[in-house]
Amino acid sequence: MSDFWQALTDPDAGFLRAALLMGLLASFAFGMTGSLVVVKRISYVAGAISHAVLGGIGAALYFQRAHGIEWMHPLLGAFIAALMAALVISWIRSTGFDREDSVIGAVWAVGMATGLVFIAKTPGFVDPMSYLFGNILILSTTDLVLVGVMDAVLLIVMIFGYNRLQALCFDEEQARLRGLNVTAYYTVLLCIIACTVVLLVSVVGVVLVVALLTIPAAMSSRSARSLASMMIVSSLLTMVFVSIGIAFSFISDWPVGPTIILIAGAAYLGLSVVRRFKA
Repeated sequence: MSDFWQALTDPDAGFLRAALLMGLLASFAFGMTGSLVVVKRISYVAGAISHAVLGGIGAALYFQRAHGIEWMHPLLGAFIAALMAALVISWIRSTGFDREDSVIGAVWAVGMATGLVFIAKTPGFVDPMSYLFGNILILSTTDLVLVGVMDAVLLIVMIFGYNRLQALCFDEEQARLRGLNVTAYYTVLLCIIACTVVLLVSVVGVVLVVALLTIPAAMSSRSARSLASMMIVSSLLTMVFVSIGIAFSFISDWPVGPTIILIAGAAYLGLSVVRRFKA
């Protein structure tokens, strides 16, 4: 562990400090959005949106390299794909056009397949692993700024929409009876998830992002007495998991994203075992 702390102070290891800062900033978004996902029990929806992101990334890379459309950045493609997935799922749910679980599964699979096909046809070498499992060690100042802005936007949304989102997540039928536009706020919730997933996919990747959304929130839900406290505890737990994961991956030369998830999963399993024996 001492090697990791020495590396953090090394003038030539700015990438490591940037990765740790990114992880800490991302923890706020993971904690806030993840708590809503867990309380509403829509982790499967979050998973579908996160996997649909790969379709947008692949398409953006293809049009950028094959057709010279320079402004088609992978991040823009990811945003478009995530928001489209969120809106489609919300529309199906509100209209009853088809079974929601079937549509979620289709969005999940088609998004992944579309992305992989576009990546395969993109000229030059494209490593899908960095998108599938993240690479927090390769970051730009823009990435840090975007995540910071995302944290600020989420905080504003939570301050002004907290009561409505809480009502939607805990008792949707009661919220509808009280005159809340449930469909509109559910769409807002899915769009929040979509934006969070897109900006944080660099931390643990498309495949694993849903795990970091749900594991800390699930752990905090066992002791938190309110949604607000759940968000705070979840954010703090995510900070711990990300920090330990980055340090352990540096020491052991493991991939960062999977290491973070393994740390979080081990903590969740340990807590479950302790609670089981105490019961």
